[in-house]
Amino acid sequence: MGFGEIVRGIKSLKIQGATNVAVWAVRAYMLKMTNSSYKKLISLRPTEPFLRNALKFVKANPKKNSRLFFNKIDKDLKKITYLGANKIQSNYIIFTHCHANTVVNILKEAKRRKKHFTVHNTETRPRFQGRRTALELARNKIHVEHYIDSAGRLALKKADIMLIGADAITSEGKIVNKIGSEMFCEIAKKRGIPVYVCTHSWKFDPDTIKGFEEKIEERKKKEVWDVENKYIDVKNPCFEFINPELITGIISELGVYNINGFIREIKKRYPEIF
Repeated sequence: MGFGEIVRGIKSLKIQGATNVAVWAVRAYMLKMTNSSYKKLISLRPTEPFLRNALKFVKANPKKNSRLFFNKIDKDLKKITYLGANKIQSNYIIFTHCHANTVVNILKEAKRRKKHFTVHNTETRPRFQGRRTALELARNKIHVEHYIDSAGRLALKKADIMLIGADAITSEGKIVNKIGSEMFCEIAKKRGIPVYVCTHSWKFDPDTIKGFEEKIEERKKKEVWDVENKYIDVKNPCFEFINPELITGIISELGVYNINGFIREIKKRYPEIF
């Protein structure tokens, strides 16, 4: 794909998943290495620090760092997949919301290890990213029970574990993920179901250390309902913050840690961003 096609793919959500978005953004930048293209790519997903961290790293030395980036991502994703699959036991019911490549890869690896389990997932309105998750798992012969979003409590009722991705992690340990995520985390907490965030550590947003708030993107109301009525204000928030107290642990290439342990490991591994 050319630069413009990648930009349109990221903007339209044809290219999904924060890691996938970062990889394609780097590829786009390597096709057009200018300050304007850099700024354009940064602006496409305001709630994804992985994209910003990746572009910032590559921009410092494009030829050398782009090779390092792609090698690092490949190794890191394999590590996340390995660690996450260790959490899956046979006969588990796994709940997930929206679409995350990390979660899909973990479930595919668990299947490859001949573990028998069922996935409960939600459709994730209004763009139905959950359908993509269900179809990818089905192609790998993983049984999925697919629920409308408002039936999420039923989907979680018998779950043994909840796995989700992340779009950003703040210095205070708040997780930013698809709208609806905190609601499902609250239900999981009430029912004693462990919640693991499966993500690359570069989703950590260093700007939050300086007091900046993570931006929460709101998309066009027409995605939800194309209605013209002065008494109806359609809201379409795309992401939300998840209270860190609702998260059991973060599975990243750094290992499996609770929120505080994850941030300590980030400090140790990447001291330059603190």
